[in-house]
This record gives sequence, C-alpha cells and structure tokens, in this order.
Amino acid sequence: MSESIEYPALYLKRGEEARLRAGHLWVYSNEIDVARSPLGDFEPGDVCAIVDHRDKPIGIGYVNPNSLIAARLVSRGLEHALDRSLVVHRLNVALALRERLYAEPYYRLVYGESDGLPGLVIDRFGDVVVAQIATAGMERLKDEIAAAIVKVLKPRRLWWKNDSSIRAMERLPEYADLGHGEYPADGSGDETIAREGGLDFVVDPVGGQKTGWFYDQRENRDLLARFVKGKRVLDMFSYLGAWGLRAAAAGASEVTCVDVSASAVEATARNAERNGLSGRVNVVRADAFDHLKALREAREHYDVVILDPPAFIKKRKDFSEGRLAYRRLNELGMQVLARDGILVTCSCSHHMPRANLLEAVQQGARHLDRQAQSLVALQQAPDHPVHPAIPETDYLKGYVLRVLPA
Repeated sequence: MSESIEYPALYLKRGEEARLRAGHLWVYSNEIDVARSPLGDFEPGDVCAIVDHRDKPIGIGYVNPNSLIAARLVSRGLEHALDRSLVVHRLNVALALRERLYAEPYYRLVYGESDGLPGLVIDRFGDVVVAQIATAGMERLKDEIAAAIVKVLKPRRLWWKNDSSIRAMERLPEYADLGHGEYPADGSGDETIAREGGLDFVVDPVGGQKTGWFYDQRENRDLLARFVKGKRVLDMFSYLGAWGLRAAAAGASEVTCVDVSASAVEATARNAERNGLSGRVNVVRADAFDHLKALREAREHYDVVILDPPAFIKKRKDFSEGRLAYRRLNELGMQVLARDGILVTCSCSHHMPRANLLEAVQQGARHLDRQAQSLVALQQAPDHPVHPAIPETDYLKGYVLRVLPA
C-alpha cells in the first residue's frame, strides 16, 4: 500500500473486492480482514482507505464497526479527501441532473449511493431544504454537508430530519432540528411547499413522514390524467393527498382520500381547499383494510382505485407475510372497483420483486373471477436514479391495470 494514503487502511479479505470493483459501494463486516485491520481500532464514522488483499487501494470511504454494512465507499482512488469540497462537487453534479429534469426547484436533490453520497438524502422544496442522514459516516460530516448545501443552494432554511429507523442499525440517535436559517417560534406565516402538477401542497418537514413528501411517485401521478377524467376515484393511504388531489385537478368527478393518520387527513383537507378542490375531494380517517371491507359491504364502487401503501416488507425474512398482505390489499381494492375499472397499485418494498407484485394482483383477480390487463409499469422518478450495480437503489414498482369481469 502506498504511504501517500492519509487515512487508516481497512483491508478486505482475498476476493472480497470484486463487488466494489463492479460498482457497489458497501463493505460487509465479514468481508474485512480483521487480522490486518481490526474493526475495534475504528470509531463509528471514521474515514478510511479501503484496500484489497494485495495492498491495492480501491478508494476512500467511512467505517462503522457496529454495523453489518461496516464500510461504504465514497470516492474511488485516493486523490480526493472526504471533506466539504467533495460534498460540494457531488451536490453540483446532482443539481445538474435535477435542473435538466425539472423547471422548478422541487425534487429529490441527493439520493444516497446513486448520487455518490451514501447515507445522505436531500429533498428540495423551493428555498427550503430537508436533509436526512442514515449513517455514522455522514453524521460525522454533518457540519461539512450543511456548509456545502448552503454554498451550492443558498437556502432560506435547512432542516435535519434525522429520525429514520435505519439510524438504530448504526447506533445513532433520532432527532429533527434546524440546521440553517431561522424559524418563527410559532411557525406562523411560514409554510414549506411541495409543488407538483400545478398544485401546491403544504408539507411538514419536521413532523411529517420521511422528509415530508414523496417525490418518487411524481411521474407516476402525471399519468393519472388519461384515466380519471369524469371518474369516481378512491385514494388509499393518501397521506397529504398527492394522488387524490392530482386526480381531482385532472378532472375526476369525485375523489375520496383515506388515511389512518388524523394529521394527514387534516392536511389533505387543507391542501384540497388551498388548491380550490374541496368540492370534489372527500377525506376519511380510517385503517385501509377496514375501510375497504366496509366499502365492499356497502357495495360501493369506484372507477379508479389507487393503492400506494407503506412498505409491507422491510426485511427479507418478512417476504411471505408481506406478499400475502399485498395480495389481500389488491383483492380488497378490486372488490370495490367498477366492472371496467382502473387499479393503480404500488410497492415501495425493495424486497418485493416487481414480478411478485404483479403475481399478487393476478392471484387476487382470479380469486374474484376477474381479468387484469397491465397497461403501464411504474417506477421511481428520475430524481431517484437507480445505480446499476446496487439493486437496493431500485425499490419502487407498480402497475396501472384495467380490471374486467372474467
């Protein structure tokens, strides 16, 4: 190994560099040669040089001895230090893509590994930025990241939304706080807005889900216009009403948004009023499965049913139970669907393969003696780019289906 490396070396076992050479960025704890580089010598978040068994450097990353993913590669080669300058460069590269894709500054700016900043997510809401750190290495760089964001974007405000459950795997505390700018003590007269499809949605960057909004479904929601005009629409797991309000704006005659969260239901009603859609949008607080059963018993039917649930399969071991949940949900959705209706179904579970989601729909359709036709395959928006060498970055899948009598 060259003496010019300024960071302590993390050595891999023989043959364990192949996945990294192919483009992946993760190093698992059982791939490390602990005789040459004991994990106990590192503190969580320490920067390291990742080196193969022949002393050939692969690149610079960071390490967490407490995590199954013990290290993540950030920069190939040894030319660039892991510092503010590198983060600024990666932000500018990410920004160039988003400005090519979108006319307004409302998008996911950084999508972790896919944008060369593993463990970091950044969403942009005009002049407000919400960032989320998932790893000890990025937590160690928090001040450098904040400074880089301010330099590149010059936001009015930066929120840290560091409360995801994945932080527990890195033994990091959960919190949300202000990283840059000022905020009125009572929050009056100061709203964070997500703009999509000509509509404005008020989001909560501190108390809301994830970073407050789900940009990953934007292009999928753009497809609604061709299916919903003059139709009766049911939006399950509606959160802030993104699918439902987009459907109403596209000409749906009636939209019902259903969510189990009281705050989400209230926010949907406010967003409907804000966009002049209250007359065609109903909001209901209910458990999705219970409500669909109640609608079935009441013999209610909708022309379009949208199912965009949270992840039912968070770990590989949950696959069988989760797959059954997706089938049950889609079967219930089809039971309240008109005879010639449109079903929009999605899964954000990485461990639910695309083919298995379609299979769950087909099994439900056959059990109901109905015929499904897949019209459009859905995927995450391009501001969530998939890294070809990292299957974990490809998580969102879905279908628009026509469901007919058999």
